[in-house]
Amino acid sequence: MLPHSHIPATVLLLAGIFAAPAVLHAETYNTCAGFIDTLPVTITTQGVWCVRHDLSTSITSGNAITINTNNVTIDCNNFKLGGLAAGVGTSARGIYADDRVNLTVRHCNVRGFRVGIYATGSGFQHEKGYGHVIEDNRLDGNTEIGIDIVGYASVVRRNQVLNTGGSSVAVAGPVAITTREAVDIIDNTIDGVFAPDGSGFGVTGIHAIAEGDRIAVAGNRLGALWRDGGGQVNGIRVAGTGLRTITNNVVDLATFAASSYGVRCQYSGGQFAKDNFISGFANKIQTCTDAGGNVL
Repeated sequence: MLPHSHIPATVLLLAGIFAAPAVLHAETYNTCAGFIDTLPVTITTQGVWCVRHDLSTSITSGNAITINTNNVTIDCNNFKLGGLAAGVGTSARGIYADDRVNLTVRHCNVRGFRVGIYATGSGFQHEKGYGHVIEDNRLDGNTEIGIDIVGYASVVRRNQVLNTGGSSVAVAGPVAITTREAVDIIDNTIDGVFAPDGSGFGVTGIHAIAEGDRIAVAGNRLGALWRDGGGQVNGIRVAGTGLRTITNNVVDLATFAASSYGVRCQYSGGQFAKDNFISGFANKIQTCTDAGGNVL
């Protein structure tokens, strides 16, 4: 074997590149303010809080992680936050922040809670509830809502929201992603939203609500939306006044339902659907202005 001094620099560089993935799993450990090693837990100090192994809890109410301060990042490094042991009657939430500023949740695998990730606030830039980022998470098997976010100038992006539904205590149909205020919903994958048997509930993939603010719903992929009985099916539903751009989404209903809506707007003024692929719905585009390029 050649000593390192005789190995070309390009070979050493390539070796370093191909070895890099071995350390990516712990990419934020050197910046962590602290570690989350047990559940439930309450975060009261700003900074990056990291998960370094799978965690689970059987609580049926309250929150697995409660965030009681602003400017917090939760980075799970792709480890699990599990609540499946509580069963379909759970009322617990996975990650919870109320009236906070600048929350980031990333790389979390959140399972088996009534609500997977829940962050609330109200108002505009200089008030509480501003600037949340929910990115690169996997929400799997949560029983009523995958992601529920309120916060001006927030973004929900690149998440997988899978198998949402089945709650025995829900009072309405399951929703994969729901937002209020000016929240952009970008490049998420939603697969499997199902109402409990015998409930008569409908289901919704994305529900975005705001009054007078702009919303972008773009590049999302939705499928496998299963209502119960005569419940209504909504792929993407936007409500409230203001600019709404619904673009480049794939919304597919595998089983035809009479009361089903691919892309649905509350108002026609300022609400535009463009370049979407919508398949299997009785009503492909309702009320939104068809701005062209939609495949129906």
